[in-house]
Amino acid sequence: MRHTSLVIADRHPVVLRGLSNVLGAAADFNIVASCSDAASCIEAIRNLAPDIAIVDPAMPELAALKILSTINSENLSTHLVFFASSEDCELVLAATPATCSIVLKETEPETLVQYLRQIANGHSLLPTTSSDSIVSQEQGANSENGLTALTDRERQIMRLVSEGLSNKEIGRRLNIADGTIKVHLHHIFQKLEISNRTVLAALAIVEHDRATILREKAPQPGLGPTSGER
Repeated sequence: MRHTSLVIADRHPVVLRGLSNVLGAAADFNIVASCSDAASCIEAIRNLAPDIAIVDPAMPELAALKILSTINSENLSTHLVFFASSEDCELVLAATPATCSIVLKETEPETLVQYLRQIANGHSLLPTTSSDSIVSQEQGANSENGLTALTDRERQIMRLVSEGLSNKEIGRRLNIADGTIKVHLHHIFQKLEISNRTVLAALAIVEHDRATILREKAPQPGLGPTSGER
């Protein structure tokens, strides 16, 4: 029997214990780490290379986005699953790249096990209600269009938000007032048609990853044909 290794991360001890009880009872799952913060989760993913990491997207200080950024930037093979409440689902959908999955906390234990087995077999899962899908697609398209309208300063602030910095920390980093940061964020939210800095941070991470891929694919200077080869 193939065993699927799991790391679980949630801010609530009762959720961690519940997941451990449900998933530990399945013979084909092996929980290798249980974490309550981003640092321990990232360390577990790096050192244990689990097949799946189940993460609470509402963990404080943008912890879930730090985990996502680490998996993407270090090309780790772990499949990230956001274990989200239905109230948070719309925001999580808008912020989730196609390489991740979302499972609702309201899911029945038996269904959760089935979903994770599907994910272990290479499938990405999202909530399937049509209203959620429409929201995700429309918000994603609006955000993509809005990114081109951001100023250099707004992009700079967006990147610092993705690092988990507060307005005060961003102000100190850029040597500008907290109030100015709030004004910039208001303009950014309007242009991207979002209202949450978690979604903004996710967009910054996705844009950074896309830019990195484009740079890697671009022709390198000096590698084209010389004048004598034409």
